[in-house]
Amino acid sequence: MSWPVASGTFALGDLEVESGGTLRDARLAWQTHGTLAPTRDNVILYPCSYGATSDDLAWLIGPDGVLDPTRWFVVVPDMFSNGRSSSAADDADFPALVTMADNVRAQHRLVTEHFDVAEIACAYGFSMGAGQAYHWAAMYPDLVRRAVVVCGSARTSVHNRVFLSGLLRVLEAAPEHLGGGRFSAEPTAALRAFAHVYAGWGLSQDFYRERLFETALGAPDLDTFLQTDWVDSFARNRAANLYAQALTWQEADISRGAYGGDLPAALAAIEAAVLLLPSETDLYFRVADNEAELPHLRHGRLAPIPSIWGHRAGSPATIPDDLAFLTRQVRAWLDS
Repeated sequence: MSWPVASGTFALGDLEVESGGTLRDARLAWQTHGTLAPTRDNVILYPCSYGATSDDLAWLIGPDGVLDPTRWFVVVPDMFSNGRSSSAADDADFPALVTMADNVRAQHRLVTEHFDVAEIACAYGFSMGAGQAYHWAAMYPDLVRRAVVVCGSARTSVHNRVFLSGLLRVLEAAPEHLGGGRFSAEPTAALRAFAHVYAGWGLSQDFYRERLFETALGAPDLDTFLQTDWVDSFARNRAANLYAQALTWQEADISRGAYGGDLPAALAAIEAAVLLLPSETDLYFRVADNEAELPHLRHGRLAPIPSIWGHRAGSPATIPDDLAFLTRQVRAWLDS
């Protein structure tokens, strides 16, 4: 790479979580791209999505990419239970629920204590990362100048929760499941079923109708696509981590805690300029969810991604048209 890249682990000590319990000797892994300006005002905070690590997110960063590391100092914190930061699969005493707010509080410590930064130029995220970006804007309104929410929402919708409930029940049905998201061994058959369920939601009906898994992605047939793109991908994650992060996703809500569940109030408290970029065909995070949020934001803009790639339109590493749209929208927003 032609720009500085660094990584490390930030020790958080014993971290109490909002639902009860403590993350013992908590650690937050991180990666940075670019150079922190002398004025320390060029930080973009880019949290991880479901099951992803900071390495998985690096494709989006580049001089011609969505986030330009020659201009911005991009901080990518690894979400709890992604295998890099403190994770359920590695800790028998991992709390029953670690929320997005718990992740963001830990990230805030990383940014303010380790990097000595007092301003976030932008919180950017896709999917669960978008939820964390929304939490940043709501929890630290004086700190965050802009937010970009790509295929995400301020609160996980009821329909989205039903999808996640199905994934959790698949993992719980495994004979290896000991209860509470703990497993005696990796549940291979359950993870295969989990991946097949996920494949039906991660991409739209139109994607499958057009057989883009063959024409755009080069799979010889549907079975091969499901195996290589979904089963093999999820097999790299440990079941306890997938379970824990699904709970984090399911319970995401920027109005928890200080706002007493009042979502309009939480949205109205955001001072950042918020760009909402849902996919027109996303099955999890519907355009309608962002449309309902928009009137409560002080400074918001909605720009749906015109795509048949469903949720994947928000992470378009292999989708040139969607990538061009995303790059154009985000760069214009950062310049505004």
